[in-house]
Amino acid sequence: MTVRLADLTTLRVGGQATCYRAALTTDAVIDAVSAADAAGDQLLILGGGSNLLVGDHGLAGTVVHIRSRGVDLESSDACSGATVRVAAGETWDDLVAVAVRAGWSGIEALSGIPGSTGATPVQNVGAYGQEVAETIASVRTWDRLRNRVTTLAAAECEFGYRHSRFKAERFRGGPRFVVLEVTFQFRLSELSAPVRYAELARALGVEVGQRSELGRVREAVLALRRGKGMVLDPGDHDTWSAGSFFTNPILDEQAAAVLPDEAPRWPAGPDGVKVSAAWLIEHAGFGKGYGLPGAASLSTKHTLALTNRGPATAQDVLDLARRVRDGVREVYGVTLVPEPVLVGCAL
Repeated sequence: MTVRLADLTTLRVGGQATCYRAALTTDAVIDAVSAADAAGDQLLILGGGSNLLVGDHGLAGTVVHIRSRGVDLESSDACSGATVRVAAGETWDDLVAVAVRAGWSGIEALSGIPGSTGATPVQNVGAYGQEVAETIASVRTWDRLRNRVTTLAAAECEFGYRHSRFKAERFRGGPRFVVLEVTFQFRLSELSAPVRYAELARALGVEVGQRSELGRVREAVLALRRGKGMVLDPGDHDTWSAGSFFTNPILDEQAAAVLPDEAPRWPAGPDGVKVSAAWLIEHAGFGKGYGLPGAASLSTKHTLALTNRGPATAQDVLDLARRVRDGVREVYGVTLVPEPVLVGCAL
């Protein structure tokens, strides 16, 4: 069956796919991917559609929509914590809510992030001082290159800032590894992991490095994200986005030193400096709501999100992204890199 991809992505843009298969189980995922590979089809693996920009001409290939479900507690004890196996199609924020209620500490600051659990290791999703890699024990995958199920331990996943082996290794234009299940290792506690992000610490009324109750952290993060238009709401066009459209650049110390002193920056590895993409965008002349009136604009709440105001096409979003990227490069000499996966289009 054909499907309009705009209906399956949070940006709500994108053309049609000629073949769509919803996979409700792990075996169904393997069967659908294997059939597409055997036919030589271009393949798009779709989860929650929250980190995806699909071109207006769509996809002349197969979309495998992973909709598997299951959250299984494999073991739990005071020494090793909780080992939890989660199907790739589980909605991420539903898992975070379950973890908070169960006293599984380590992903509470990742509340409100849209998309599926299987997508989180691909981007090494992170927010408010946490990254999903910190709690991942292993990832069970279908290896398209070797045509077999392969389980990768966390150390084999090559996690980095918004990066992983799953993102890097490609096969026939798509991912080599299709995530089937993710196994997490959580600390058992009613308290969060140490709060690392200053904005979140202020919202909680604690010092950076202190802990807070899991439920309080979740509610504080959700409130902060809502204030930035980063919690999905069909009635709020600021949430018709792919979240943060650009990653925070990581520069060497010499390049970072050229930026104004007031530009926010953080250490990133032994020789790297992470700088704020949102700050660069705003101070290059692209403020909140830039692009209005029009089909696509920066969010009126947060400059790092490119949004669909209703009638936008993928081309509208790309044109805005190019304007922002080129403007930042002209002013600061820094080239911003898009975070969403681009399918059937290029920036």
